[in-house]
Amino acid sequence: MSETDLDTAPREKPLRDEQLRDITPPSPPEAPHDEDDRLSPEFVDAVLDHVDAGEIDAARALVAPLHPADIADLFELTPADRRRQLASALAEMLDADVFAELNDWVREELMEALGPAEVAELATQLDTDDAVAIIEDMEEEDQRAVLRAMEPDDRAAIEEALSYPEESAGRLMQRDLIAVPEHWSVGDVLDYLRRNEDLTTDFWEVFVVDHGHHPVGTCKLSWILRSPRNVAIADVMQREQSLIPVDMDQEEVALRFQKYALISAAVVDPNNRLVGMITVDDVVHIIQEEAGEDALRLSGAGDGDINEPILLTVRGRLIWLVVNLGTAMIAASVVGLFRDEIAKFALLAALMGIVSGMGGNAGTQTLAVVVRALATNQLTSSNTFRMIYREFRIAAANGSVLGLLIGTGSYLLYGNPLLSAVFGLAILINNLIAGSAGVMVPLTLERMRVDPAVSSAVFVTMMTDTLGFFTFLGLAAAVGLTG
Repeated sequence: MSETDLDTAPREKPLRDEQLRDITPPSPPEAPHDEDDRLSPEFVDAVLDHVDAGEIDAARALVAPLHPADIADLFELTPADRRRQLASALAEMLDADVFAELNDWVREELMEALGPAEVAELATQLDTDDAVAIIEDMEEEDQRAVLRAMEPDDRAAIEEALSYPEESAGRLMQRDLIAVPEHWSVGDVLDYLRRNEDLTTDFWEVFVVDHGHHPVGTCKLSWILRSPRNVAIADVMQREQSLIPVDMDQEEVALRFQKYALISAAVVDPNNRLVGMITVDDVVHIIQEEAGEDALRLSGAGDGDINEPILLTVRGRLIWLVVNLGTAMIAASVVGLFRDEIAKFALLAALMGIVSGMGGNAGTQTLAVVVRALATNQLTSSNTFRMIYREFRIAAANGSVLGLLIGTGSYLLYGNPLLSAVFGLAILINNLIAGSAGVMVPLTLERMRVDPAVSSAVFVTMMTDTLGFFTFLGLAAAVGLTG
């Protein structure tokens, strides 16, 4: 077309502002994340506003650049009564990777809207460990329906994983790994990796097995890539490796990864055959879960998940509150034994709470240290006595300092030397009781195969309250303070 043609060609009319708004994609907030790398409230509100207004394409345009973990966060930050609507709008983006990142309660809520075939389709797109995490919490009837909808090979892998105990290596491991025979050369391994398109693409090492599929060594990818093709893989591999029994508790798995700085590890069955592998990304989740779980159990707060249904949360917390009520009644009964002394010298009632409170704080400190030491395998039978002696010395030192400070302060306040001596001595004794209880209670529960993080706090509090009241009031009565 010539310049003359260009000049005489009909020109399109400029678009009006309202027309531009109709075709211009919505401008997202400046950044979906805040300074702490979390989805900003403004971004979440913008997505939900588009969904409420029926502007589905605009909502999808905002969410499209997000990582699956961020999309999962978006659903968790959305009020429960609006999640179904958001899921309907973003259905195409709710793939297996997003479901794998979802909080357990939120995932269960969204999966209730899916049929067995849809859940089965999601599960087949995931690693075995993530697929098991989706299916294991379903009702038994729903589980069977989902498994029937899966391909035979996938169904067999899931059923085998579900046969292992909860929170075990068998539930955690993934079946997709690279295993090669020990008589191969480096060139054989490279050809095998390049020619087989069905092999997993997420691995950091190759496991070497014998004719019985028993792991005999492991070889990092970097070693394979840097070795000549004619070198035997048996000459490159490392024979020493950390093998994870299939029934090992996931907490022990995490400790082993932490201790030996593992990236991945082979999982073996009771016959020492290679059945799977565990990778460090799964272990990171376990470490986070176990750390938070122990802290919440010490307080009796249950799972502590803000997405957990209210009735379940109430039931979980109420059980331990009732137990605490019982221990409080025991402590109150001890106070009742000295009601005559308290009636004669009312100041005892004001001070006895300080004795029990200080003992409770000291016991909680010791308890937290011991529970952590047990959880991380720092405290074993070989150093138990040393731990007990160490905490007793700490309790004696702290109790002496606190007793002196409190005794001196009460003398300056009330001018009663006998009361000050009893007060300070009771603080010292109850600190010793707290230090001893903080060690002995979790150790005893551990020997009884009871999780010390669950029950220890109740018993330690009961001992420091009961014996703290008894010590203070008993000393006061013994020295004739109320006479």
